[in-house]
Amino acid sequence: MANVHPILADLSAGISELKRDPMGVINAGHGEAVAILNRNEPVFYAVPAKLYEALLDIADDLALAKIVEERQGQKEIPVNIDDL
Repeated sequence: MANVHPILADLSAGISELKRDPMGVINAGHGEAVAILNRNEPVFYAVPAKLYEALLDIADDLALAKIVEERQGQKEIPVNIDDL
């Protein structure tokens, strides 16, 4: 069986190219992740800071949505803001 690996990015670069010109590789992605390959196997993804921050925001939103879903149907407790 062939040694096949999915690449979850539109662009890829070799690790040697990353070592030679790291910012050039990142800039070539135009804000998207770049798969970094070692011997044609993806070893990690170079993710620009803005994309990483957006991914963390999505993860936070999903966690909050789960909490909301878990709390649906719970009894509501009236609270007066002045009592807090």
